[in-house]
Amino acid sequence: MKNTDITIIMAPLQGFTDVTFRNVWARHFSGIDEAIAPFISTMGQQRLKPIRLKDVAPEDNRHLLVVPQILGNVAEDFIFLAQRLYEMGHKRINWNLGCPHSKIAKKHRGSGLLLYPAKIDDLLARIIPNISATLSVKIRLGRRAKDEIFDLLAMFDRHPLEEIILHPRTGIQMYEGTSDHDAFEKAIHSSRHSFTYNGDIIDIPSFERVRDRFPGIKRFMIGRGILSNPFLAEEIKGTSQNTGSRLTRLRAFHDELFVEYEKLFSGPAHLAGRMKGFWGYLGPSFKDSKKPLKHILKTTSLPAYTDRVAAFFDQNPEFYPEP
Repeated sequence: MKNTDITIIMAPLQGFTDVTFRNVWARHFSGIDEAIAPFISTMGQQRLKPIRLKDVAPEDNRHLLVVPQILGNVAEDFIFLAQRLYEMGHKRINWNLGCPHSKIAKKHRGSGLLLYPAKIDDLLARIIPNISATLSVKIRLGRRAKDEIFDLLAMFDRHPLEEIILHPRTGIQMYEGTSDHDAFEKAIHSSRHSFTYNGDIIDIPSFERVRDRFPGIKRFMIGRGILSNPFLAEEIKGTSQNTGSRLTRLRAFHDELFVEYEKLFSGPAHLAGRMKGFWGYLGPSFKDSKKPLKHILKTTSLPAYTDRVAAFFDQNPEFYPEP
């Protein structure tokens, strides 16, 4: 079944879905229509260096439409950064109000700010009239409790947001438990805004459950599912034109990703660490991969890493998230 009437968005995963990953992924797979970049933190105007915006430089993001994401809670700094991004060519901005990590939440950023609807209300009233780009928000059901969402939605309805991207968990849940579809349904019926669904789409059955439950939703964000199965978006859409074997395509994707990161990282430890991070998601998607994956993750040098990865692929392992 083809799902060509939907939009699939690559979720922002800090340390994973940067411009290098996005570009390499797009050269080997298909099905993703746009990506939200990992967040850029606000800071004083004098401290904003060009290197902090490199990930969303339009000239480096020609394969996927990218929407920058801002993390912050100071209106003046947010406006300054949003305007700088607009001047770079970005007409859409996303505000991260969903990051669940406690270090960020304790500073009243990310999902930590969801406890203070009045503060968000004030920030939106000051930000939106003073930026040229449209603004969307990426949120959770609340920081501590899922009923926090209703005060938040009533507040958001007072502002002209492009959309609400809702991950139906609370911040303190992190990624534990399951996405709360009942809460998501109540939320979309309690707001005038359009919604993007985000959370736990990891294979075709999980996508179909969401699509069947919410037929009016046409935009879906996927993060960990893409890292675990890079084919997932094209499988959902049923539009793949690539006739190569899945294993051949995965190996080519891995090898190009390795080469591109090798150009960026100054030391072998950083390069190996980044690549092993991806194996933490991708590896378990291979059948009977526990032992060889452990060998890859325990490597301490680049030669050992490349040798073990080559040996792994040479064994023709079965990549089993078949559509």
